[in-house]
Amino acid sequence: QVQLVESGGGSVQAGGSLRLSCAASRNSDYYNRMSWFRQAPGKQREGVATILTGNGSTFVADSVKDRFTISQDNARNTVYLQMNSLKPEDTAMYYCAAGYVSLGRWSQTGAYWYWGQGTQVTVSS
Repeated sequence: QVQLVESGGGSVQAGGSLRLSCAASRNSDYYNRMSWFRQAPGKQREGVATILTGNGSTFVADSVKDRFTISQDNARNTVYLQMNSLKPEDTAMYYCAAGYVSLGRWSQTGAYWYWGQGTQVTVSS
């Protein structure tokens, strides 16, 4: 079992930045991919960004490309989501997920074994 704990959410004005962190209780022997998802009220959970923990290969959804960056610190079993130029439409609960997931399935919620409890991000105009 792997526990994931997100932190770093909060309230910011449009144009601001936040960095989310996701700390895993075990190293990447138990998963090959970690991803960030978000879910706004009344909407489906959507994939935001993903990283292959073995080689650091990343992919970011078109909706946040050029504004969000995913990175990792393997020594700390931690993945980060740097969010810049935030917009009100970025307001959502942000979740971290981990599992053995191929790149082609990275945005499918059912592909992941482990989920965090989420951290709220609120962007005001």
